[in-house]
Amino acid sequence: MYFYGMQKKQATADSQAQSSTTPTGPAPLGDRPSALKAFDRLLSIMDELREQCPWDREQTMESLRPLTIEELYELTDAILTGHSDEIRRELGDLMLHLVFYARIAREQGAFDVAGVLNGVCDKLVARHPHIYGDVQVGDASEVKRNWEKLKLREGNASVLSGVPTSLPALVKAMRIQEKARGVGFDWEHKGQVWDKVQEEWAELHEAEKEGDAERIEEEFGDVLFSIVNYSRFLAVNPENALSKASLKFIRRFQGMEDLAKAEGKSLHSLSYPDWDSLWNRTKSIQE
Repeated sequence: MYFYGMQKKQATADSQAQSSTTPTGPAPLGDRPSALKAFDRLLSIMDELREQCPWDREQTMESLRPLTIEELYELTDAILTGHSDEIRRELGDLMLHLVFYARIAREQGAFDVAGVLNGVCDKLVARHPHIYGDVQVGDASEVKRNWEKLKLREGNASVLSGVPTSLPALVKAMRIQEKARGVGFDWEHKGQVWDKVQEEWAELHEAEKEGDAERIEEEFGDVLFSIVNYSRFLAVNPENALSKASLKFIRRFQGMEDLAKAEGKSLHSLSYPDWDSLWNRTKSIQE
């Protein structure tokens, strides 16, 4: 049986089990002792679930991976809606997954949660010499540049090697451009970037005229990549912007569905003018 620390006597284990399942009241925000106690409670519950729950016992890192991805997207949805209670709940779900991975790794003799936390703490100290050393920086952009330089010194083969392959394409494009910018590879002003967007747009139209499907896809990708680049110069996060636009479309489309239903209309029988009218009416109602 695995425990955090030395193996406990049965009386101590029973006491821990009782305390881990006992609900705790809200503590003042930012209270460090309460935060440490809550984290210790989560570790205890994780131990108990791994030992006693059939479902938790059979989980592996591979089986948890898709569930973790789902939890992460649920967190990003909550952040976009701005509901603090929902964000708190989703952060808790994600933190459970992190503790779960560490517990599985400890069983395998690879590492434990202490190693995970100390590892990230050591990295943060090493990557912030302007806080924990004598390096001087002028602004946040210089901090980013130093961060990338330090990563290269630590053995990264490329500035871009830290970008996960499985990132969604829009996020990946943004991260690639940010990392390139971190070592000085960037446009001088946003006018140059807008010119590049227009250049790529023109090339897409040329490819469309030629009818070459492969080239159309390539040029369309270049258009998207250049627009993501332009978003940086507008201080707009393209992932957030597109997510909010999608949510707005969903809200308006569902509003059209409600209007059509109230008027006894079938969606499949609507003409283009009908849809246009419903869209404009829904837009005016929701705005």
